[in-house]
Amino acid sequence: MTLPNDDFILLSLVNTKLRDEYSSLEDLCDAEGVSQQEICTRLNALGYAYTPEYNAFKRV
Repeated sequence: MTLPNDDFILLSLVNTKLRDEYSSLEDLCDAEGVSQQEICTRLNALGYAYTPEYNAFKRV
């Protein structure tokens, strides 16, 4: 998977995939071949953090 340049589109894409296809962020990153660090860094800059109990990025 290629990560979108727009961070809000990235947020939407990642949360949709987490909801529909993957049980954790680690599973998504491993299966899609993307950097967990890059996703977290970009979404943290928007004020979102991964919340394992919801398996989603939530506003902090």
